[in-house]
Amino acid sequence: MVRRLAPFLIPLAPLAGIGAAVALFGPSSACVPPGNSSPYDAGTTAAQASPTAPAVRPSVNVMTAPFDDSFDRAQASPSPTLLEAATADGAAAPSLLGPAWAQAGTNVWNVENGRLCGSKAHNHGVWLQRTLPVNARIEFDAVSIDADGDIKCEVWGDGRSAATGISYTNATSYVVIFGGWHNTLHKIARLNEHGGDAKEIKIDKTSDDPVQQPVTQGQSYHFKIERTDGKTVRWSVNGVEYLAYTDPAPLTGAGHDHFGFNDWEAPVCFDNVKVTPLP
Repeated sequence: MVRRLAPFLIPLAPLAGIGAAVALFGPSSACVPPGNSSPYDAGTTAAQASPTAPAVRPSVNVMTAPFDDSFDRAQASPSPTLLEAATADGAAAPSLLGPAWAQAGTNVWNVENGRLCGSKAHNHGVWLQRTLPVNARIEFDAVSIDADGDIKCEVWGDGRSAATGISYTNATSYVVIFGGWHNTLHKIARLNEHGGDAKEIKIDKTSDDPVQQPVTQGQSYHFKIERTDGKTVRWSVNGVEYLAYTDPAPLTGAGHDHFGFNDWEAPVCFDNVKVTPLP
């Protein structure tokens, strides 16, 4: 004989009491006290996500042959020297840049005595009007005519932008800075020269390591910056590697395919530019 079991009924009153308790104390996952608690207070947390690569628009008219410029321009009349121009509050000689270069909202860049020079640019650079491939090698000579050093260039930027404020936080490129911040830092920064993800070396005049030495006023340095794997920007000076920046979201494609020089206030000059496309 099969016995018929009565339905199992749960009284509603106890359940209501449980609901009230949950409402009073909150769910168990909210046990972390309020305030400036560290992420470890809540137990295991998800790892921070790496930057995700934006949708890449292909570049057009990408260079396939090397480009070089020694800035040997014919000058019809003598132009002010760089130091004279640096004290003239915006005075600039007629431009001898040529069609390969374009200034970004300034007129402080000019060719003098076979070099591309500028000062007091305040992060308004001069861009090479050639479209870089994803992988390329960029070489040039650079000199600062100031004890502050501060030799600066941009790689894989948009070819036209400049700072919109005092701090250069809106770059479109990797910004390479040699002897920045009054000759206290060497740095590679991505999009924001003050960003926390920058790679940097603190300068120490007492160090025997050449990469920790400050920029010497009047000394010429040979730069090489290259990307060979689509994601890692490597920078060397006089044959010694200073920094490498491996980017999980590489700056590539349209808007990130130009190279240029930049400056804050120090008088600087550049020469013997060579840009070589790489596979």
